Amino acid sequence: QVQLVESGGGLVQPGGSLRFSCAASGTIFSIYAMGWYRQAPGKQRALVASITNVDTTTYADSVKGRFTISRDNGKNTVYLQMNSLKPEDTAVYYCNADLWANRGREDYWGQGTQVTVSA
Repeated sequence: QVQLVESGGGLVQPGGSLRFSCAASGTIFSIYAMGWYRQAPGKQRALVASITNVDTTTYADSVKGRFTISRDNGKNTVYLQMNSLKPEDTAVYYCNADLWANRGREDYWGQGTQVTVSA
């Protein structure tokens, strides 16, 4: 059984920083990509950043230059460093992994963690 366990998040003032981590565990044969999505109230879930197994990164335009995604392949873990946070970054953040496990290649999701940017 594959699980994604997220840590980080919380309440931060505008201009502040947060760091997320997400570790994938279970019987995993290969991870193709990991990333972070977010969903604000009344909006659809949208990509924040992703990183492939060859370290190709993708960022939403709204976070370019402020957020940095990285991964530790040996630990099946992805990180998201978020700097210069803005109130519009407030959302529930979800970790995602595109990986090959016992059931074949599938998308897996973390439980979600709340980020609130407010003075």
